[in-house]
Amino acid sequence: MGQVRVDLNISLDGYATTTDQTPQDPIGQDWGRLQAAYLATRTMRERVFGESGEGTTDLDDDFAAAYFEGVGAEIMGAGMFGLHLHPDDPDWQGWWGPEPPFGIPVFVLTHERRPTLTMEGGTTFHFVQTSLEETLARAKETAGDLDVRIGGGARVVRAYLAAGLVDRLHVGITPILLGRGRNLWEDLRGLEQDYEVTSEVAPSGTIHVTFTRRT
Repeated sequence: MGQVRVDLNISLDGYATTTDQTPQDPIGQDWGRLQAAYLATRTMRERVFGESGEGTTDLDDDFAAAYFEGVGAEIMGAGMFGLHLHPDDPDWQGWWGPEPPFGIPVFVLTHERRPTLTMEGGTTFHFVQTSLEETLARAKETAGDLDVRIGGGARVVRAYLAAGLVDRLHVGITPILLGRGRNLWEDLRGLEQDYEVTSEVAPSGTIHVTFTRRT
């Protein structure tokens, strides 16, 4: 049986989301700052941008590569898929183009009923209205012996952490201060007591902190 895991980038003050988006810049400048070290890695340049042989190959790349390894299913929220910004738009197929970088079944938690969406490269989006536990059970069944990744956004990750359902949490702490957004650690006081915690610092200044559930 695989693990339930999270890999997430946050700011030094704990924010996993940004708030500087505008109609002209729907992603915002802060998102690029938050993700800069990850997006600069060879793994992400290849998997997301199709740029073979480009990018950094240090500790940040080790964690970027691990993000894709051994995962058999993913769970994400409606916001991460983009449904909040594109409500009732039957043509919206997510942010990632015709071939999303997941390559596995993805379960999208949403109140909006949509048919299953099959994309190029092995990604299939299932839009579900079930509870956290029911969705996780379905994802585990789909993943088999592989891991289930709780992909985001921060609200969904925090809900799974609060429910005690995450076996391994990796956060890449980017050395920037955002001061606002959705804070990953809100209402999770004492979370570390159930985990072994290790940390490593990459040349980019990113602090990689890993929480592994005690057995």
